[in-house]
Amino acid sequence: MRVEIKARDNFELLRKIDESLDEDVMEVYINRRPTKEIVVHILERAPNVRKISCPPSLYPKVSKKIVDALSKVGVELVPEGYPRGRPRKYGRKTLDEIENLLRQGKGPKEISKRLRIPLRTVYYLIEKSRAWESK
Repeated sequence: MRVEIKARDNFELLRKIDESLDEDVMEVYINRRPTKEIVVHILERAPNVRKISCPPSLYPKVSKKIVDALSKVGVELVPEGYPRGRPRKYGRKTLDEIENLLRQGKGPKEISKRLRIPLRTVYYLIEKSRAWESK
């Protein structure tokens, strides 16, 4: 069984570990840097855990001693990515439509009206697509 635990601080994380882990848990995701105290807490509550994961941005900050100690007891500590930030509203399909309309000689105002996208966003997406083309 896999459990995801997200908390604002280490105190809240430790409380949630106590509440949500048991012997059936095999994988744990935490959104905080795994410190010695957190890892010990996880292993006490979920002795059968085989994988602990954390955000990729925090993984390099984890003590090498913790990673080595976990590997000795058969627990893997890995970075696991969750997308950060706001999701994209306009994808590749919209960019392709804008490029196609530009090739047909349509201006940003007309593109904005046709695709029902704010004019400022059309200008932004045009610049963004030109930046991608130059790479």
